[in-house]
This record gives sequence, C-alpha cells and structure tokens, in this order.
Amino acid sequence: MSKYSQDVREEVFALMEEGLSERATAALTGIPRTTIQEWRYKSEGAFEDDKPTLSWDQKECNYTTVQRKVCNDRILLISDLHIPYHHKDALQFLQHLKDKYQPTRVICLGDELDKHALSYHDSDPDLPSAGDELRRSTPVIKELFKMFPVMDVLESNHGSLVWRKAKTHGVPRHYLKSYNEVLGVDEGWQWHFDMTIKLPTGNYCYLHHGKSADVLKLSQQMGMSAVQGHFHEKFKIDYWGNPLGLFWGLQAGCLIDDSSLAFSYNNVNIKRPLVGTAAIIDGKPVLEPMVLDKNGDWTGAGN
Repeated sequence: MSKYSQDVREEVFALMEEGLSERATAALTGIPRTTIQEWRYKSEGAFEDDKPTLSWDQKECNYTTVQRKVCNDRILLISDLHIPYHHKDALQFLQHLKDKYQPTRVICLGDELDKHALSYHDSDPDLPSAGDELRRSTPVIKELFKMFPVMDVLESNHGSLVWRKAKTHGVPRHYLKSYNEVLGVDEGWQWHFDMTIKLPTGNYCYLHHGKSADVLKLSQQMGMSAVQGHFHEKFKIDYWGNPLGLFWGLQAGCLIDDSSLAFSYNNVNIKRPLVGTAAIIDGKPVLEPMVLDKNGDWTGAGN
C-alpha cells in the first residue's frame, strides 16, 4: 500500500497542471520523481497492457491521458518555432499538416517562444524588449492554440527561460505565473520535462527538447525510439536494431525565420537551419520539410 495519501497525489497533479515539471514538483514536495512518474504513467495508461479503446475517426485507438482525449496513432510534432521570430508561413504550414494527417495527438518539442531579450547571452538592441516580444508573441500563440487546443509541450532552453532566470536570481516558483496563464491558454496544453509514450506498434518512444547532439545515440542509450528538437541544422531519421526489435531516432528541424537578427549567431556556421517538422504515423517517423523558394517563402502544399 502506498505511503502517500490520495490528497498528496492530487496536490502533485495540481502542481503539474499549473505548469511545473516532474522534477520541479519533486523538489517542491519532497516526493521522489520516480514515484511521480509512476503515478502519472498509471493515470495516463502509458505503460498499461490493458488498453481501453474509444472511437476516433471511425477507428479504434488507445487513449493515454487523464483529462484530455489524445492517442498515439497519428502524432504531429511541432519543431522549434521561436515565436515571434518564427517563419512567417509556419502556422499556414502547420495547418496544412493538420489537414493532411488529422493528428490524434500534437506534441511541441519546445522553444515555442524565443525570449531573445531574456537570454543569458547578449541581446541585440535592435530587437524588441522582453515585454514587447511577449506582446508580439501572444497573438501568434492564440492562433496556435485555436489550431491545436490540446497539445503537449516540452520544456526547453528558450521556452523555460523565465523559470531559469527566476532560479538564477533566487525567485521562488510560487511567485511566478504558470506557462498557461502567461500565454493565455487553458489546461488543454500540458507541459513536460520529457515524455515516454507507447506507440501503436507496442514500442516505446522517448521525447526530449534536446538531450544529445546525436539522436541515434540518445535512442540507443534509452533503449527505445527517440525524438528531439533543439538542433536546428539537423533534420533526419536514423534507424538501428537489436535482437529485441527495430528502433529509430528522429531529429525534427525547426520553423524559424533564419533572416531574423535573433539568429545572427548562425552567420558563423557553414550549416544552415533546416526548416520543417515531423510526424509519427502508426508508429513510423515521417519528415515534413517546409520547402522554401529563393525568396524564403513557403512554396505551398503542392510542393
């Protein structure tokens, strides 16, 4: 029998719904992170062999959330947007992919906002201040939320800058607003430090914003398929296998405007950002490049 009461569990889930990660919740409550993960996975059914099925688009699929209806049959991944320095056609491109795949789950791989003015690095004085940057970002987030009212979002080096800065300067987390409150979205968006999901093939898949420069090695170290963003110049799928099965590592590019001053650091690199995102359809990884013309505009759904 668990030594933790139901009230304690409910408090833990309430903290995570406010935007705290498993790691932050563990630090705040004193409950081991592994225990919190076990509670979440059992609640979501992510590691359950008994798989309850509900109807979705005339087919059966396995739902894996506490309050939201999502399933892992057709997952649309959203690579680094870095709003408001995202590609101007990024939302149109995502709408095209939504229409194409009719996703049953949407996972943002992090860096949904850039927060250039809050960076630990020198910020460009010709770019907006932190307040102006947020004001420019909010309408874009509103459109993204309208498009995807249910979404999982991974914590990231840019997306989590406010929390990181608060920690640096000794500001307790409870003095801060939740991610959802700042962005003007509801509990349909849930935040995670990382995720492990069960695919319809029966294999597991690990997702993190960016834990290794080589996603293949990350996949091999985790012993399962793996997905990450963060590395803008990498956009690929690498397969590997062992006696237990076939696995893959998926690196999902980005959706930035490379001409923005926010990415001037790219000018010293020979490799350029690869614009696009990805999906996992029936357990198989798919790359979706955003093909641009010589002017940097998206060439459209037909290309």
